[in-house]
Amino acid sequence: MAKILIVEDNALNIKLFCDLLAAHGHQPEAVTDSRVAIDAAREFSPDLVITDIQLPHISGLELIRMIRGDQKLARIPIMAVTAYSALGDEERIREAGAQAYVSKPISVVRFAETVEQLLKDEGDKAAVDALEDPASDVGESPGPGEPGGEE
Repeated sequence: MAKILIVEDNALNIKLFCDLLAAHGHQPEAVTDSRVAIDAAREFSPDLVITDIQLPHISGLELIRMIRGDQKLARIPIMAVTAYSALGDEERIREAGAQAYVSKPISVVRFAETVEQLLKDEGDKAAVDALEDPASDVGESPGPGEPGGEE
């Protein structure tokens, strides 16, 4: 089960996203005001953030940049959702730091597949990071041929 933060100002979209995510075994948490999204993300520690782009106060693009600039949140995958898909929008959204982009009205199948792929990709990255991080070996006994290990 993944924890997923949704930043969306439309109540119907929030209900749709939350119901869909819960039906797939995830724990959704919705925020309607982008001004509190960073604090909510720090407190909730999500595995994925889904944000609308057309938000009042702080735009989704700016929110994505803020998440990428926050040391605690920077590695969380982000999926952007927007009703306005003009030429160049996807490029701007990805340049801001989102890994995925889904246009509204959403395809339920595409939405669910994109969420699962982002979570899988993040899990794969975490596994690779653990393998590559020498600090992850702390606490293991030395092996044969290693200093302090069996001969």
